[in-house]
Amino acid sequence: MILFIPSFLLVPLSRKTIVSNMIKALFFDIDGTLVSFKTHSIPQSTIESIIKAKEKGIKVFISTGRSKAIINNLGKLEFDGYITMNGAYCFAGTDEIIYKSSIPAGDVETIVNLVKKKSISCIFVQEKKMGICNPGWMSDEFSTTLNIPTLPEIKIDDVPNMEIFQISPFITPAQEKEWLTLLPHCESGRWNPSFTDIVAKGNGKNRGIDEIIKHFDIALEETMAFGDGGNDISMLKHAAIGVAMGNAKENVKQVADYVTDTVDNDGILKALEHFEVI
Repeated sequence: MILFIPSFLLVPLSRKTIVSNMIKALFFDIDGTLVSFKTHSIPQSTIESIIKAKEKGIKVFISTGRSKAIINNLGKLEFDGYITMNGAYCFAGTDEIIYKSSIPAGDVETIVNLVKKKSISCIFVQEKKMGICNPGWMSDEFSTTLNIPTLPEIKIDDVPNMEIFQISPFITPAQEKEWLTLLPHCESGRWNPSFTDIVAKGNGKNRGIDEIIKHFDIALEETMAFGDGGNDISMLKHAAIGVAMGNAKENVKQVADYVTDTVDNDGILKALEHFEVI
């Protein structure tokens, strides 16, 4: 007889035993995790699940590549804190900044020169606003995918005078690899084939989790994270329990402790019930 062992059980004992303990913090990516790419809204089952978790005293947090300026799709749900710009900018409540880390000026200048050389479409994100250089069809698609207004155009020569937290150039994976060799103080995370998100080295959503739990006095062993994109990998590996959505890419599923259903098919609810969080 062949015994089938569910993938979520194939984890070290130290992580398995956490399942029976009380989870105190939930971290959610937005696009493709909380929010459906099909409807641009949060499924009702997810809303009800988060409300139930909050009623049990569990803290709930956003962990997204979006900046605060374009977080426009969470409805009336309230969160205890936010990891934004892939870990480069974190705040509690609505505006209590607990961590921020901008890209070093030298690396910003290097990217500016690369963008100018080939007229590449590129998004530059500041603390409270963002803009795009050389907009085109791919950047239009970006706005459509995220269901946000068209970004304002900025002049590339003005960028070196700005404090930049995240840069999203519309380049291929091969170009991304080449660029990173020229950016010693940066790292990147890709969740869309058309572009990547570049932040200062040492950030990432895993860093965001550390900053959030330090502020709220929560242990890493009491955390659970949900994601679907390449920029979620560090978070899913870092949290005590990492849950990949059913619509996630295969490389994301491979690092997760558990793979749930899709965002549109009650994936959040099913995972929280599976681990008896709610």
